[in-house]
Amino acid sequence: MNTMSKTAQARHVVVVGTQWGDEGKGKVVDWMTDHAQGVVRFQGGHNAGHTLVIKGIKTALQLIPSGVMRDGVVCYIGNGVVVDPAHLLSEIERLEKAGIEVRSRLRISENCPMILPFHVAVDKAREALRETSGSGKIGTTGKGIGPAYEDKVARRALRLQDLKHPERFAKKLRELIELHNTMLIGHLKAEPLSFEVIYEQAMALAPQITPLLADVGYALHQAHQRGDNLLFEGAQGTLLDIDHGTYPYVTSSNCVAGNAAAGSGVGPQMLHYVLGITKAYATRVGSGPFPTELEWEKEGTVGYHLSTVGQEKGTVTGRARRCGWLDAAALKRSMIINGVTGLCLTKLDVLDGLAEVKMAVGYELNGQRLDILPLDPDEIAACQPIYESFPGWTETTFGATDWNALPEAARNYLRRIEEVAGVPIAMVSTGPDREHTIVLQHPYKA
Repeated sequence: MNTMSKTAQARHVVVVGTQWGDEGKGKVVDWMTDHAQGVVRFQGGHNAGHTLVIKGIKTALQLIPSGVMRDGVVCYIGNGVVVDPAHLLSEIERLEKAGIEVRSRLRISENCPMILPFHVAVDKAREALRETSGSGKIGTTGKGIGPAYEDKVARRALRLQDLKHPERFAKKLRELIELHNTMLIGHLKAEPLSFEVIYEQAMALAPQITPLLADVGYALHQAHQRGDNLLFEGAQGTLLDIDHGTYPYVTSSNCVAGNAAAGSGVGPQMLHYVLGITKAYATRVGSGPFPTELEWEKEGTVGYHLSTVGQEKGTVTGRARRCGWLDAAALKRSMIINGVTGLCLTKLDVLDGLAEVKMAVGYELNGQRLDILPLDPDEIAACQPIYESFPGWTETTFGATDWNALPEAARNYLRRIEEVAGVPIAMVSTGPDREHTIVLQHPYKA
């Protein structure tokens, strides 16, 4: 009876990006860990980056869940994540040097596929070939993420559990490196990689990796039974999802809320609330259609304002992000795919000082009006956004912690986003620090 009572108290929240990533998910996850005992990363790899600012100190994370910045929170990396062991250990060491205890509270699924040096080599060589052939770069980070997921789907991946079995690891590695070297030499005209070097590197890392491995799905079940609140942390954004994004200019995993279950080993009934993170404008890194994109490299333009005031550079790559107005018609698509319960609007303060703020509420395509983002990327590229205009505000919203402290024009803009998206705003982020947050509906108390 006690177990049932505790389980009934447990509440689990999924945090997903609703645009092309870079929505500020890390800050929101970190803020919400005040009410969670565990944070779960369920997809992607170290191509994703979350930047947290706590008491003015900035920390960039790539693989480690954002809950690591809160003492006592257990961090889980689920089976849906692809892991580069060398990068993982370097990130752990960097955090430990900053005085953060990591290893005692990090649990990594032994089913995670590994990213190995030939994955990185293939990834970079493919992008180079696309560029020279004129077929157009996808815009990958060159971290080996896509090739690692390909091996997973083809049922030939080396997984972290293989590190516990050196002979098994060696056998699978020989087969895998032969396959990838054939690709590197024959099609990509690149240099092959050495079995011996990769094997020795992996075995050298194994003693540090294997103690961190766990049956994450079962561990999450046990946490649920204890009554622990869990927070499932997505990477990238819905419009980069391999199935639902602007294909082929997408990432190699499912970024949507439903994958929190499959990517961590829990049942979907454990996902109680979906918080969709949405920037008050829009950005995109890399190639692909972007209907509301503005001229953002020219000084004096609105796009330049968004880019510079918003400090829009990728956490992982440092690449400049393309900037544009909020696309509420694309946002509507994300609300449907994720089953979003409530929205968190971030970077509202970046719009401070603009005379006019715009929002796309639909598109014109071949003489017809659409009120939701199409599925075909060529159609998306051909869409002409239909804008609604709103008066801007001269008052600052930076650091506001109360809804009524926002300028009336800013509140009107936010309310219109609610109407078009069809989902209520639960939170507003008004700056990078934990404290710069307005709460209208707390996901753990709703």
